[in-house]
Amino acid sequence: MAAGFWIIGNSSCSKHVEVIIPDLIYKAEATTGEGSIWHPDRNSLFWVDIEGKTLYELFSSTEDCRKWSFDRMVTTVVPESDTTVIVALQNEIIRFNLENGVKTSLAAINDKEQSLRFNDGKCSPNGSLWVGTMSLKNEKGAGTLYCLHPDGTLDAMLKGVSISNGIVWSKDRKYMYYNDTPTGKIQRFRYDDRSGDILLDGTAVILPRNTGGPDGMTIDSDDNLWVAQWGGFGVYCYNPYTGELLTKIDVPAPNIASCAFGGKDMDTLYITTARAGLSENELEDYPLSGSVFCCKPGAVGIRPNYFGQKPAGKNRESK
Repeated sequence: MAAGFWIIGNSSCSKHVEVIIPDLIYKAEATTGEGSIWHPDRNSLFWVDIEGKTLYELFSSTEDCRKWSFDRMVTTVVPESDTTVIVALQNEIIRFNLENGVKTSLAAINDKEQSLRFNDGKCSPNGSLWVGTMSLKNEKGAGTLYCLHPDGTLDAMLKGVSISNGIVWSKDRKYMYYNDTPTGKIQRFRYDDRSGDILLDGTAVILPRNTGGPDGMTIDSDDNLWVAQWGGFGVYCYNPYTGELLTKIDVPAPNIASCAFGGKDMDTLYITTARAGLSENELEDYPLSGSVFCCKPGAVGIRPNYFGQKPAGKNRESK
């Protein structure tokens, strides 16, 4: 993988940002490749194609890829066990058995007008699934960030969201970072690991101009944020305490939807992309849009949280 430097800003004090070129790992034509997450127990990468109604699993050791089709849009996947994952469909959250295909309903949103759908989500350190909604009619502020607890309770945590997207927790479990894409910024919340309560603590990062909107997001062991930027041709790494841009992964596709650390040592960054929103000319210019890329950016990710895992101090141990 090639690396270089990129100058940001226009002043003489502009900083040089490392630029990394990723490798193509899986060629696809996903409309919206979203929700990437590593499953340590299976040594595999999961992601979804939302409009394609498809769940993918790529095994890094063999490069074999499994696919499952659903009857509705599929927007989020998180691990629960070595045989089950939790999946958010368009309007319902289910448990999905990877061995026999059995689906068990866990919760649903009240959407009689069918004007909303779930979008991106991840599990918190205390084992709850945080997943948000967005309007199917592009209505501003129509979405909600929900928290599905392991006991099946579904709580509304934030209302007035437009496009609910990337969400991560700091290594010490004191902060939660969250993207509402149209805002162009990453919000920081104080997070209580025992209760799951959050309190807005300001803006962690304001995205540089002309670099797209904040979509999916992951965090490394140094608490730096890696943000897939829709319309930004890449994944951008920020220090959330200073807002400083540190690294850019330069992807040959305009619309980057998600990213996740994985691999045996959690040092490989996987990146999913989308064909949605691109014209025929743009698709000709960027034919790999919809595919999955990867690189080793010199950072180490954090093992993903499982649905139903125990609270802080009692979490699952890495294998």
